[in-house]
Amino acid sequence: MWFVFALLSSIFAALTSILAKMGIEGVNSNLATAIRTVVVVLMAWLIVFLTGAQNGISEISKKSWLFLILSGIATGASWICYYKALQMGEASKVVPVDKLSIVLTVLLAFLILHEQVTIKKLIGIFLITAGTFVMIL
Repeated sequence: MWFVFALLSSIFAALTSILAKMGIEGVNSNLATAIRTVVVVLMAWLIVFLTGAQNGISEISKKSWLFLILSGIATGASWICYYKALQMGEASKVVPVDKLSIVLTVLLAFLILHEQVTIKKLIGIFLITAGTFVMIL
């Protein structure tokens, strides 16, 4: 089931990029990011309340709070930079560079989370990196 959600995530991410590029014309990129963020926050809390997940707030540990807050800060920084890049460049070039986050995530998973390094993963990292540079040249 994780694969279905991951695939849906990639579809929605693709739509996000195209819709953002269409909507950002003539709009300050920081303002556009703020508008998008408000929509995401409202949607996320709607889902929390519709599924009854709000009852779990008091059970979140301090460690989880810390890492969720840091993740939120990283997300915000990513979105601000992404929207600025999208406003300045072509979506077909900005998006592949943004997706180098896949390579960085896998490398950080090796280093920080101590996930297993395999030859398949290393080949994938190389191919994604090479493919990104081919797309942006």
